[in-house]
Amino acid sequence: MTRPQNNPSAFNGPATGQDVLFDGSALSAAQITAIARGELPSTLSEQPDFIRRIDRGAEFLDRLWQEEGVIYGVTTGYGDSCSVNIPPHLVEELPRHLYTFHGCGLGEIFSPVQTRAILAARLASLTQGFSGVRYLLLQQLHRLLSDDILPVIPQEGSVGASGDLTPLSYIAAVLAGEREVIYQGERQPTAGVFSQLGIEPLVLRPKEALAVMNGTAVMTGMACLALERARYLCTLSARITSLNVLAIQGNAGHFEPRLFEVKPHPGQNRIAGLIYEDLGGSEQQRQSSRLQDRYSLRCAPHVIGVAEDALSWLTQMVETELNSANDNPIIDPEQERVLHGGHFYGGHICFAMDALKNAVANIADLLDRQLAQLVDPKFNHGLPANLTGARGEREALNHGFKAVQIGASAWTAEALKLTMPASVFSRSTECHNQDKVSMGTIAARDCLRVQTLTEQVAAATLMAACQGIRLRQHEGLETAALTAGVRHTLAQVDALFPLLEEDRPLESTLREVCGLILQRGFEPG
Repeated sequence: MTRPQNNPSAFNGPATGQDVLFDGSALSAAQITAIARGELPSTLSEQPDFIRRIDRGAEFLDRLWQEEGVIYGVTTGYGDSCSVNIPPHLVEELPRHLYTFHGCGLGEIFSPVQTRAILAARLASLTQGFSGVRYLLLQQLHRLLSDDILPVIPQEGSVGASGDLTPLSYIAAVLAGEREVIYQGERQPTAGVFSQLGIEPLVLRPKEALAVMNGTAVMTGMACLALERARYLCTLSARITSLNVLAIQGNAGHFEPRLFEVKPHPGQNRIAGLIYEDLGGSEQQRQSSRLQDRYSLRCAPHVIGVAEDALSWLTQMVETELNSANDNPIIDPEQERVLHGGHFYGGHICFAMDALKNAVANIADLLDRQLAQLVDPKFNHGLPANLTGARGEREALNHGFKAVQIGASAWTAEALKLTMPASVFSRSTECHNQDKVSMGTIAARDCLRVQTLTEQVAAATLMAACQGIRLRQHEGLETAALTAGVRHTLAQVDALFPLLEEDRPLESTLREVCGLILQRGFEPG
C-alpha cells in the first residue's frame, strides 16, 4: 500500500499560525488540540490526486459488493451477525440501521472542545484512504468542523472495541441529517440546521456508516487533549513548587543543575531547571537553615518529571493511532483487496491514558502535600496557621485556607481513586464476538477527569503559595529579590485574588483560576 509519509512529531510548543491540512499526512496531538480549542482553522485537501485516492476506495467497494456479494458489514450483518447475509436490494439500507440501533448513549454529552477533537481525529483517520468512503463524506465531516456544527454525543456506551461505535454513531447520524447538534451555542435538530445552511444530508453508502463508527476517534481525540493539558500542567506545577519553596523558606540547593547531572532523566531535569531558574540560582538563595526539605518540595522534579518524561512516548503512541486507518475491514484500493482485522481495538490509547492519569494524579498528590505543609504552623516555618492574613485579636476569628486545604485533599483523593487501570476491566460483549475489549474510551474519560481534579488542586495550591509569599513580604521579603517569572505569576494571581485577611468565600476565585489553568492563562513570564 502506498500512502503519504507519516512522521508524527512530538509537538511540544504552541501551535503554529498555519491552517491544519487534512490530506492524509501526519498530524500532531497539538494540532488536534488547537483545532478543538478554536486556535487554528483547518482545511480539507482539494488536490485532485488526494480526491482520486479517496474515491477510488469507495468505487472499488461499490463494484466489489455488486459483483461478489459478500463483504463484511456491507452485505452482511455486523459483529456476531456477520453470518447473516443481507439481500442485495436491502444492502443500501444497512448503514442507516447501523447508526440507528447504536443510538443508545447515555451520560453527559461531550463538551464543544472535546467534540471538535473527536471530529478532527475521525477525519484524520478517514483521510488515510483505507476506509472505503467517498470524498463527499469527508467534505461533509469537515463542514461540521469548519462551521462548528457539533453533534450531540453522549459520553457513555463505548467499550473501546469495536471502536467507539455508540458515540460515533451520533456523528454518522448527523452526517445524514439526523439527531441533534450544538450550533451557535444552542442544541437544535440537525435537519433544521442543515436546512438553514443549505447542507444536503448524506445518504451513507455501503461501508460508510461502519467506516465512521468503527474506529478509535473518541478516545484518540480526548487523548490528544489530555496530552496537551498534562504538558502545560507539568510546567505550571514547577512554577507552583517554586512559589512554595519561597513561601516556606525552603532550600533552593535541592534543584541545582550539578545535582541532576547524575540522574539524567530529561523531563525531570527540565523541571528541576525551571524551579532553579525561578529561585534565582544565587548563592544567597541556596542558603537555608535546613539541610533538607520534606519530600513534597525536595522531590518535586522527580514526581513531576515522571509525567514530563512519559509525555514523549505517550505522545508517540497517541499520534500513531491518530494517523492510522483504524476501522474494519480495511479497504486497499491499490491492490483491490478487503482486509479483515481488528484495527478498531484501542489498546494503545487505553494504555497511554491509564499511564498518564497515574502520572497526573501523582502531581495532584504532590501539590496537595505542599499545600498541607504550607498551612500547618508545625511545618511552614513561621507562617500563620492556615495562612490567614488577619492580625491581632481577629486572627483567632479567621481561618484562611483551612477549608481550601480540606477541599484539595478531597479532590486529590478522588483523582487517586480514578487511577485504577481501565484496561483490566475488559468485558465480553455482543454475543462473545467482542470478547476482549480495550476500554480505551473509559480510560481517556478518566484521564480528563483526573486532570480536572488535579487542576483544581493546582489552583488551590497556587493561591495559597501566593498568599504565603505576600505574608513573607510583610515580614521583609523584598519583591526585587524575586525573579521575573515569579513576579509575573504573583502579579497574575494578585489581579484575581487580593490578600486574604478576613475570611471570604473562595469558590468563585477558585473557579476563575481553574478556568485560566484550563486555558493556559498563567504564562511562564
